[in-house]
Amino acid sequence: MLPNTGKLAGCTVFITGASRGIGKAIALKAAKDGANIVIAAKTTQRHPKLLGTIYTAAEEIEAAGGKALPCVVDVRDEQQIHSAVEKAVERFGGIDILVNNASAISLTNTLETPTKRVDLMMSVNTRGTYLTSKACIPFLKKSKVAHILNLSPPLNLNPLWFKQHCAYTIAKYGMSMCVLGMAEEFRGEIAVNALWPRTAAIHTAAMDMLGGSGVESQCRKVDIIADAAYSIFKRPKSFTGNFIIDENILKEEGIKNFDVYAITPGHPLLPDFFLDENPEAVMEGKESNDPVPEVKEEKLQQQEQPPLQAQAPLQAQAPLQAQPPLQAQAPLQAQPPLQEQPQLQAQAPLQEQPPLQAQPPLQAQAPLQAQPQQAQPQQAQPQQQEQPPQPLQQRPQQRPQPLVQSMLPPKPHFGAVEETFRIVKDSLSDDVVRATQAVYQFELSAFGEDGGTWFLDLKSKGGKVGHGEPSDRADVVMSMATDDFVKMFSGKLKPTMAFMSGKLKIKGNIALAIKLEKLMTHMNSRL
Repeated sequence: MLPNTGKLAGCTVFITGASRGIGKAIALKAAKDGANIVIAAKTTQRHPKLLGTIYTAAEEIEAAGGKALPCVVDVRDEQQIHSAVEKAVERFGGIDILVNNASAISLTNTLETPTKRVDLMMSVNTRGTYLTSKACIPFLKKSKVAHILNLSPPLNLNPLWFKQHCAYTIAKYGMSMCVLGMAEEFRGEIAVNALWPRTAAIHTAAMDMLGGSGVESQCRKVDIIADAAYSIFKRPKSFTGNFIIDENILKEEGIKNFDVYAITPGHPLLPDFFLDENPEAVMEGKESNDPVPEVKEEKLQQQEQPPLQAQAPLQAQAPLQAQPPLQAQAPLQAQPPLQEQPQLQAQAPLQEQPPLQAQPPLQAQAPLQAQPQQAQPQQAQPQQQEQPPQPLQQRPQQRPQPLVQSMLPPKPHFGAVEETFRIVKDSLSDDVVRATQAVYQFELSAFGEDGGTWFLDLKSKGGKVGHGEPSDRADVVMSMATDDFVKMFSGKLKPTMAFMSGKLKIKGNIALAIKLEKLMTHMNSRL
């Protein structure tokens, strides 16, 4: 970890949201230098789930060697901000560093985000950061240290980071845009920077609520953010306008062993939002020994690109997709793409192609030779009645679907969803139902019987599971691939990572979605 140097001795650090988590960790790091800490936060009484108040934080700060000034501040209230700034200046003589840490989060999509949550995130994240900075800037200008640090991400316009939680992204990016603007506006007077973790999992009470039971093993300690912030504060005012990743700046400080920051050293860590390099790459790396994701990707490619590279016969099928042009060109043998495949020149198309050997009706259908002449529906009708696959001759654009299905490898989890729900049912009890009180609906995408709609009713006595929609309206609807569903319930795929990487889409009550993870953890050993 990064050692203290005493650089911040006597400095006054104004931190929003400093009663717990990252804000308090930064406060304690500065306190070890003998800094003065203004704890600007709302919590004055103990919360059953969120530990810490401005007063307990003050006790810890003073025990660490600093001086503390607890101030009741809701950053949505401009008057409370100004009151805290006035008290800080009166008590400590000025303000040297501002940390905009207070933040609100709701990982819900556009239609599922109530207006009051949108207002909360915009007011706390963007507006609160702007107003607190505005109130502190006149005093920061007088400081020799003069830093503003926003806990916000680099500005990344990849749509991936908007589609699942648009309102939250806008609100966090608002904090980052404050960095972009104020760094230039106050260049030479105040250093304005942003700090963001490499991993999403910095272990805080909020992360416990978002990630559910057991998430701490995938987390780093808040100390990594505190050390990174301390490194920034040591730098001159000219170090401004930067969007800093915690690992990167600590590597510059000579830190090589990041296991010291891990809750469980060696355990894979959750990637963070807004960093393109992380979600899918980490997902693929963690699941490299599991063939299921590759199969799923192959299915997608086959649907979009019927001429599979791995199947020579299907490479010749491409002209059939573009059938109208072939109608205008009489002999297929004269087309250059087909001259390279003599077997098609000498044979009625598709009669002897390996993918169709398992489909006798198609083998017997020589009319495909006359397919370019689609003006003869009379010949197609009798065969359509006797042989269901015949409509493919009338609608060539649909032909790739059965061909693709015939070439797919056997499903790796045939019946696995039904078996998973059987185990879920066996694991249910009245206690689980009373503790959860939610109805879950799963929309699973897959070929065959494994996909479709399933439900888990944890409101009815004893609990119910089954195929189809629940009798009562679902509180949470989860959409994902069948294979990912099975892996999620068996513990091979964490719901948090599935959600962040876009593999899991959630509609409804996020808090109830998180509750489901506890049940998954209970069943992991059985799946």
